[in-house]
Amino acid sequence: MGTAHEPATASFDARDLRNALGTFATGVAIITTRDPQGRLYGLTGNSFSSVSLDPPLVLWSLSCAAPSLPAFREATHFGVNVLAMEQHELAVRFARPHSDKFEGVQYTLGAYGVPLVEGAPAHFECRIVDRYYGGDHEIFLGQVERFSYIRKPTLLFCHGSYHRAHPLDDDDAKPSRARNPTG
Repeated sequence: MGTAHEPATASFDARDLRNALGTFATGVAIITTRDPQGRLYGLTGNSFSSVSLDPPLVLWSLSCAAPSLPAFREATHFGVNVLAMEQHELAVRFARPHSDKFEGVQYTLGAYGVPLVEGAPAHFECRIVDRYYGGDHEIFLGQVERFSYIRKPTLLFCHGSYHRAHPLDDDDAKPSRARNPTG
């Protein structure tokens, strides 16, 4: 039997690694919460992911340096607002520091008090069930307690910029066949 070895810590150029990770297209969401004093918090994220259907669990991660981290740590719930293609400006707004990110934004408060952005194709209201440290981020695990959705094109993020998704036509999805030009 061989001996167990600690994995060597790889030394990567952070920018180069970020560029490589950025080749994986993700959806874009605004993650929201409300602190005990009623202040609203929100940020643009693309780390949202489904974990389990039974029980219904999702996760997302937040930088340990984020100013909103204390609010999310105090919260019992968070909201996930999956953004539509036409909500690009909201993605940019919530990705940057702003004194009141919700100023002029149409939203409602969900059943658990989290802001739900109007026009989003999907909303998830989640109870925080656990938090984990993962390097320079904190990972939030939430149980979906309510959700809603409609079918409309969503916003994507890839290669450091926002993109539109278009479904492949049936003809585009099928392998092409060679044609005999002489017939």
